[in-house]
Amino acid sequence: MVSSEQARRLALSLPGAVEQAHHGRPSFRIAKRIFATLWDLEHMNVMVDEAGVQTAVEAHPDVCREVWWGKRLAAVRVDLRAVEPALLQELLADAWEGKQAGRHGR
Repeated sequence: MVSSEQARRLALSLPGAVEQAHHGRPSFRIAKRIFATLWDLEHMNVMVDEAGVQTAVEAHPDVCREVWWGKRLAAVRVDLRAVEPALLQELLADAWEGKQAGRHGR
């Protein structure tokens, strides 16, 4: 289990990461690109690439769900009540790296 405050700290521990409101929710950004949002107190959306979403959902179906924005597989929704800190940290690092490199999304 990871609290919403622990999830926030993990996201902000990444180099250059900042928190900014996004449609009333905390978002975590690198170079102005969102790599995660705290969806509610029990869920975090992590913007890994499509392959990363599929891998996370297949490997951890009890913790991870697909997030679709229109026809695009955009993120993995992580259940903070069930996730191990190491898995959340790994997903956040992957999303952070992808956004820093500008490889996917906005």
